[in-house]
Amino acid sequence: MTPRATLLAGGTIMPNYLANSMAEKKKYALITGGSRGIGRAICKKLAEDTDYHILINFQANKAAAEATLVEVKAVGGQGEIIQFDVSNAEEVTSALGRWEENNPEAIVEVIVNNAGITKDGLFMWMSPGDWHSVIQTSLGGFYNVTNYFIKKLLHNRYGRIINMVSVSGVKGTAGQTNYSAAKAAIIGATKALAQEIGKRNITVNAVAPGFINSDMTADMDEKELKKMIPVNRFGEPEEVADLVSFLASKKSAYITGEVININGGIYS
Repeated sequence: MTPRATLLAGGTIMPNYLANSMAEKKKYALITGGSRGIGRAICKKLAEDTDYHILINFQANKAAAEATLVEVKAVGGQGEIIQFDVSNAEEVTSALGRWEENNPEAIVEVIVNNAGITKDGLFMWMSPGDWHSVIQTSLGGFYNVTNYFIKKLLHNRYGRIINMVSVSGVKGTAGQTNYSAAKAAIIGATKALAQEIGKRNITVNAVAPGFINSDMTADMDEKELKKMIPVNRFGEPEEVADLVSFLASKKSAYITGEVININGGIYS
């Protein structure tokens, strides 16, 4: 006769229909802006270090997202791409809703809010469009994506939320008042949300990179800027990805509400 229950570690008895349901669930890590730069490095590293299926978000560059997926699979990972603009709440809800309908067995446990844009310029000449687009992509994107999943994370009593901020959000950067404001706001949100949901075994942390070799820094004068950096170089996306991978793991369970700087020693 087939047993109707499964004995779990610690003597807990679970009905087989529940045990089977949990076993069939596919666990995902969603990385917004995952098609290039730091986002791509994070996707690849999580594929290397974890068993998560990697959900690679992109807004417009499908070819870059597909290239990231190729790298994910090359290291033995599994994943897929998903298109939406994080700044558009309706688009986020619609795209993720369709994805969940097509993947009823999926659970998103890790959210990396990485998508962001810059529209640099002195504040006195900053247009309303440049202000609002940067704020809405970084800060609005954090809200739109995280809020979509928050009740599910609370229901499952487990999750890792990792917000990519910046040295600009920690100490401010001239010519980036909009970007600094957006990232500083996410730092505040990180600390507040961590206090709200910590009891449900969900951690919320922020990673604040300095100058990292990526599309965002490609036009910068590295030779001149590295004089400001105690370690005398720009960082690599893979170094940021290593930190994110740790925060996405169970090893980081007692770290929450933190802003971890990875900037070669630049501090205000």
